[in-house]
Amino acid sequence: MLTIAVSKGRIYDEALPLLAEADIIPIDDPKTSRKLILKTNHADIQLIIIRATDVPTFVEYGAADIGIAGKDVLIEHDSDNLYEPIDLNIACCKLMTAAPTNAPDISGRVRVATKYVKTAERYFASKGIQAKIIKLYGAMELAPLVGLADYIVDVVDTGNTLRANGLEPRELIMNISSRLVVNKASMKMKHQIIQPLLDQFEKTLAAR
Repeated sequence: MLTIAVSKGRIYDEALPLLAEADIIPIDDPKTSRKLILKTNHADIQLIIIRATDVPTFVEYGAADIGIAGKDVLIEHDSDNLYEPIDLNIACCKLMTAAPTNAPDISGRVRVATKYVKTAERYFASKGIQAKIIKLYGAMELAPLVGLADYIVDVVDTGNTLRANGLEPRELIMNISSRLVVNKASMKMKHQIIQPLLDQFEKTLAAR
């Protein structure tokens, strides 16, 4: 059995055409099904639907052979035990700092709210800025509005959510796209199954 881990939402929607090009078509639709394991048109290939942040963990520990995850999640996971052969160039966005619109820059120690704790720590340290990182799991935009933080670090697509909450994007930390990751043991043990799949992904991406 080959198990592919992917998260619901934009990544799944944009990965579907790539999977279809590789002749992997889910029988169940995660938008209507409550199943977490989705059968496909191949009896020996299944998809598991999990949180985006859990994809690298499932792949690293062999619960999934392959995963599709954003680079933001992979960098935050920070593991050397994943093989990352392909940038799928889907679900593209930016990881940025943001602050209240027209707020002056702060000198000295700053407070930063984010779920990307390791990434934020590295970024502000590289800028020589002392930062107190406050971990939040959601509603990041609230933090500066209620005085919890001076800045946030979060993914930005259109920036509409920031602007709707009186914030503006400030500095780009990195451009984000979704990557295909493979369990290193699976790459060896299931090479005859996985390598043709990787080749097909690369062929599809090259044709775009």
